[in-house]
Amino acid sequence: MELEVRHLRVLCAIADTGSLHKAARELGMSQPSLSTQLRRIEQLLGGLLFTRDCTGSRPTPLGHVVVSRARPLVAEVSAIVIQARAAAAREAGGPRLRIGATASRAVPGWLRRLRARMPSVEPSLKMDASANALLRQVAEGRLDLAFVHEVEGSPLRVPNGLCLRVLVEREPQFVTMAADHPAAARHEVRLADLAHDRWMVDATVDGEWDGVYRVLRAAGIEPDVLHGDYLTAYFQAAIGEVVTVSQPTALPPRSDLVIRPLHGDPIGVRLMLVARTADELDAGFPSLEWAYWEAARQAPVYQEWLARRPAARPAHALRTVGAH
Repeated sequence: MELEVRHLRVLCAIADTGSLHKAARELGMSQPSLSTQLRRIEQLLGGLLFTRDCTGSRPTPLGHVVVSRARPLVAEVSAIVIQARAAAAREAGGPRLRIGATASRAVPGWLRRLRARMPSVEPSLKMDASANALLRQVAEGRLDLAFVHEVEGSPLRVPNGLCLRVLVEREPQFVTMAADHPAAARHEVRLADLAHDRWMVDATVDGEWDGVYRVLRAAGIEPDVLHGDYLTAYFQAAIGEVVTVSQPTALPPRSDLVIRPLHGDPIGVRLMLVARTADELDAGFPSLEWAYWEAARQAPVYQEWLARRPAARPAHALRTVGAH
């Protein structure tokens, strides 16, 4: 076995995330495969590169040496790939706009407005639950823009050299529950009202599991948090088995569910657009901003929340949905 760039990426990912599990998810590998690869790299280099315990993985002195030498090599190879892909795109002809996004009701309206504003450019879309994965793809030149959300208390790993523009500094997260839940009759729900409920959270959404767990513990609740995608969570919530986090722009996906704000807005996210250049941000941001507030105007519960907090939205968010 010879040391390859992919091996160096593995070492950098483990050092950056501090966890074999998180590094494997970021690299699109299974954790057993990553662990096997790390053992082979350590055998090749002749020593342990990371210490592993219940708190995560940390570089050993040898690991620090290897990772510090690996980073510039990985960055240089990534730069070569970015330049080559850009050149290939130019030769292929025809302007393209490659967009990535985490889940949001603003995305369809964003694409519609981009097509209207730039009819000669055909946007393509890649959805991903992991904001960090999308940021990495922008840095590697595989995407031009990424619309992502950052869970409060769990900062995203924004690669060096990227530009970002904040769409909403702090968007409150609401809760979805069964329409016949005892707390559903309230306009605003306290975490104490949900102290005996199980929560279902999609752990593939970067920071979301940690964010919910942290907020519940801070409220004095010993959380019972289950893993599950949000389609499963909605089904389970409808039959009263769980409650789940909801974006404020969301609409109840079925009639036996309701969405309610949380008292004090304990869970928040920052929404932002990321690109490699300011020009790319300028091209995509206005359409995204309009699409987001269009989606907000269509969500009655969010509208009520915003009406009580007029400083939370820009002036043009008050205009009609069809405004340009």
